Amino acid sequence: MSNPVTALPKPVSGQPCSCGSGLDFAVCCEPIITGKQPAATAEKLMRARFTAHVANANEFLHKSYLPSSRQPYVEEPDTAPLPWTRLVIHSHEPEVKPNVSNVEFTAFFKADDGSEGTLQEKSEFHRINGNWIFARTLRQGPAPIKSSTPKVGRNDPCPCGSGKKYKQCCLGKA
Repeated sequence: MSNPVTALPKPVSGQPCSCGSGLDFAVCCEPIITGKQPAATAEKLMRARFTAHVANANEFLHKSYLPSSRQPYVEEPDTAPLPWTRLVIHSHEPEVKPNVSNVEFTAFFKADDGSEGTLQEKSEFHRINGNWIFARTLRQGPAPIKSSTPKVGRNDPCPCGSGKKYKQCCLGKA
């Protein structure tokens, strides 16, 4: 029997942060969301953005997203936020290019049927004037599977065992 999936409560000071860092919300994501301190890394901004989704801090989400960051924030009518359950950071690639970092993560939420749904994504972040900002989604879903076996070259022996070169045997049949 599996445990029921429960949504994270709205984050408050004195409680563990929703981002899963293990730190208190007051010293983890709250200073970033409130603008008291900038995110030191793209991963910290990613964690703060997840926590902002849990907290329904839409103005911070608006300001920390490159396409909308320079636009004035307009409060939207209340929409039911997803009931987020947890965040897992898979990788953080600092400085893939100057002032550009990537973060791969999975955000989990409580689905309508009570199960746990997932949003897996690899995102790009830019550092502009010393501040990290979410720029765009690079990929949704898991990373493509890369074959661990080397490719057969045209002039290599055919893997079927015929003794012929691959180009004279099975290459045309593939």
